Amino acid sequence: MKKEKVQERIIRVASDLFYRQGFNSTGINQIIAEAGIAIGSLYNHFSSKNDLLQAYLIKQEVEWFKGFEEHSSKISDPGEKILSLIDYRKKLQQSSKFAGCHFIKIVAEVGDSSPAVSDFARQHKEKQKEMIRTMVTEQTENKKDINTDMLTEQIFLLIEGAVVTSTINKNTDSFDQIQKMIKAQLS
Repeated sequence: MKKEKVQERIIRVASDLFYRQGFNSTGINQIIAEAGIAIGSLYNHFSSKNDLLQAYLIKQEVEWFKGFEEHSSKISDPGEKILSLIDYRKKLQQSSKFAGCHFIKIVAEVGDSSPAVSDFARQHKEKQKEMIRTMVTEQTENKKDINTDMLTEQIFLLIEGAVVTSTINKNTDSFDQIQKMIKAQLS
């Protein structure tokens, strides 16, 4: 097994802590202790806690899209791929014990105090929406009476709402409900 590089370990530990206990509640000393590194090692790789936060967000984005690609790789039908996106988000919620979306959580925590973080999260959500738009366009290309922009927005908002509802209720019922709604819209 390949040994984990120091920078990867720092990002992994910080990511876990930022997600579990929040960015503001996580101190540099805790990251250093849990990563088992010297303070100099941290600062050799990251000039500040905010730089580490940026690395966390990049890591989460890469993992999110890679995870969905792996989850849906055997599906070619665009409608089924949209439904697999719902299953993927449901799976993420279950595996995190309903801790919620990394991006929604960090924006809720740091908000306007960090425009770079808010912009990154907004761009991440836009990339998700564009991915949905591509699938919707492919699914509805022979249906002239469907407004693909509106359908894309509805699917995106239903999924995001299901994530929030699932986080609050600590169950996946919202995903089952939106799956039925979206299936009806795609028919």
